[in-house]
Amino acid sequence: MSIVILRLFVIAIGGAIGTLLRYIIGGLDYKFSGGVFPVSTLVVNITGSLIIGFLWGIFDRYAISPNVRLFIFIGILGGYTTFSTYSLETFNLLRDGEYKIALINIALSNILAVGFVFSGFFAARYLTNLLD
Repeated sequence: MSIVILRLFVIAIGGAIGTLLRYIIGGLDYKFSGGVFPVSTLVVNITGSLIIGFLWGIFDRYAISPNVRLFIFIGILGGYTTFSTYSLETFNLLRDGEYKIALINIALSNILAVGFVFSGFFAARYLTNLLD
């Protein structure tokens, strides 16, 4: 198997896993907000941000195979996180005149996602320092 085909396979398997995880979390919107606020997209994006920050902190410190990186970062997390869904939901809120909810969604999604990347990265650094 060529390296390109192997990498595509690794990404595809990771993407399938991430997509299934995203689908499972998708029911949160109606459970927690009656479908008014896109809770599941927010949860997916901030948890994905935490995970990517945490793993980047670990992978930045230890030698991890390129295929594992592709599997996790492009595959699983690429299939799991939902920036395009977030963008469409925000567009629909604005189009429907739900300006306050749209602004809350924009603020929470961006501030929390970036904050969670930092949190994950520094948590990984802290833990790896303890292990060294």
